[in-house]
Amino acid sequence: MIKFLDLYAQYEGMRPEMDEAIAAVLRTTGFINGPAVSRFESEFAEYLGSPHCVGVANGTDSIEIILEALALPAGSEVIVPANSFVGSSEPVSRAGLRVVFADVDPHTYTLDVEDVRQRVTPRTAAIVVVHLYGQSCDMRPMLELADQHGLKVIEDCAQAHGAQYEGRHVGTLGTAASWSFYPGKNLGAYGDAGAITTSDSELARRCRMIANHGRVEKYNHLFEGRNSRLDGIQAAVLSVKLKRLPAWVETRNRLAMGYCTRLKDIGDLVLPVARARCRHAYHLYVVRTARRDELRAFLTSAGIETGVHYPIALPKLAAYAGHGQAMEEMFANRADGMLLSLPIGEHLTDADVATVAEAVKRFFTLSE
Repeated sequence: MIKFLDLYAQYEGMRPEMDEAIAAVLRTTGFINGPAVSRFESEFAEYLGSPHCVGVANGTDSIEIILEALALPAGSEVIVPANSFVGSSEPVSRAGLRVVFADVDPHTYTLDVEDVRQRVTPRTAAIVVVHLYGQSCDMRPMLELADQHGLKVIEDCAQAHGAQYEGRHVGTLGTAASWSFYPGKNLGAYGDAGAITTSDSELARRCRMIANHGRVEKYNHLFEGRNSRLDGIQAAVLSVKLKRLPAWVETRNRLAMGYCTRLKDIGDLVLPVARARCRHAYHLYVVRTARRDELRAFLTSAGIETGVHYPIALPKLAAYAGHGQAMEEMFANRADGMLLSLPIGEHLTDADVATVAEAVKRFFTLSE
């Protein structure tokens, strides 16, 4: 069996340090906003080159908190990519704003800036830019477009830990950035966890207050906030893993290059393209074929686990039926039945990649 993800094997590789980090939190009982949280916030901010990092309970909360802190006019439109997880769009609706889906580029699967340009209206207030699969969005033209129309840019970095755009880490380019540390991420906790990064001191302060019941100190509440705090054990877990993240991203890039070399020019298989002058984090290695379901079944029978991210494009979800974008001629609305995620991660070897690639080639050979 070649696993899609193996978090236990990852834990085994750092068991002594991880156990001690968790035990230290238990000894000090710093479970909520304790020293482990402050330490991780500082370490992650330094790693990214971001002036501010605010730990929160999960990645979805982080987007919603950012939107609340920005105090956008009620009912404003926020542009969101049509190919993403619902966690990129549902915070927009929950913040009292309107989601407008834009198409993604068929080569990188990130927001198509020209399609975004066509969807900007006087009601548009912000763009949620998703660095999908570990690939950075093309931020230079996106930021220029946002500046032209006075729009806020929120980076959804849930799949992009370790990704860079023209020498800068994602999460340091827009107005603010959302991070998820869901266990399966490149940098994952042992439960739900998230963070917000920004260079705006006042925005960071307001986000921290919103996430902590609208207070700056115990029992002194300046406004009604919410309870969305990164707990000490998750922060300790993340600090242990953060030291390993650069090496893990290197491994993911090496394995991805192995796939690219071995799977070139096979059937109708479309391979991922890494944006020039950028660092792909390869959270996922996503290929595209009209025979996705057949290929997935074949690989499963060969003992190879795969994933589908995501089987239904966001405009086609029942949750957004009233938005009327399900039938639009978007690449995202067509591609959701063709995308397949092959296994990738530090738990794999070059030999595992060769095995997966040979199985993929065998599928196309047998079906010719």
